[in-house]
Amino acid sequence: MELGHRVCIRDLNPQIVCILCAGYFIDATTITECLHTFCKSCIVKYLQSTKYCPMCNVKVHETQPLLNLKIDRTLQDIVYKVVPGLWDNEMKRRQEFEKMRGLKQYDGEESADGLVDDGDDSSASTQHYFMRDELIHICLQPLESGFHSKGPKFPEKKFVRCSVRAQAFHLKKLIRKIWPVSTNEMIIMCNGEVIPDNHCLKRIWLSHGKEVSPPLKLQFLVTT
Repeated sequence: MELGHRVCIRDLNPQIVCILCAGYFIDATTITECLHTFCKSCIVKYLQSTKYCPMCNVKVHETQPLLNLKIDRTLQDIVYKVVPGLWDNEMKRRQEFEKMRGLKQYDGEESADGLVDDGDDSSASTQHYFMRDELIHICLQPLESGFHSKGPKFPEKKFVRCSVRAQAFHLKKLIRKIWPVSTNEMIIMCNGEVIPDNHCLKRIWLSHGKEVSPPLKLQFLVTT
């Protein structure tokens, strides 16, 4: 391939389009028997009425075909990166679905280990909300201009691993636990750009950090 050669999305369609719905993969899921991939919702629905792969007709499983399905997070990341707007459109679609169905919107507290727990043990549907999510590695760094001269000093670098669906305001809560004097207004930044509180880490990574090797580097500033 020549340097500078640009690949069109349509050239990649055979690898990133689900044959069941003719759309780009959402929650890409692979059959372990034959390694063919589909949207998760598409293949789960399809296997309710058959035990065979829709592409090669290999038997997926004798009695429980869903056991031989595996989420392909790497492929899904590639699809989100190469198809403009797909991630944002999917998140908006899910939010509209939850709103229409009256499903509970998540607004939980962050635990000390960086995972999120809503604190309501009575609801099994909301327990360990982010436990099975894709994880992302983050390097938190303070901006020296935002530090107070008194009080405990924040570590020069703090490495964190958490769910890609965690939002910027979750990181602020974590920073305040690590550095108790940080009670003033706090700003999270990536590559010099201020990140809104409601932006999730997946969106930050795809928008600002996908050209850089992990971990995702974020800075924070505490205003005086």
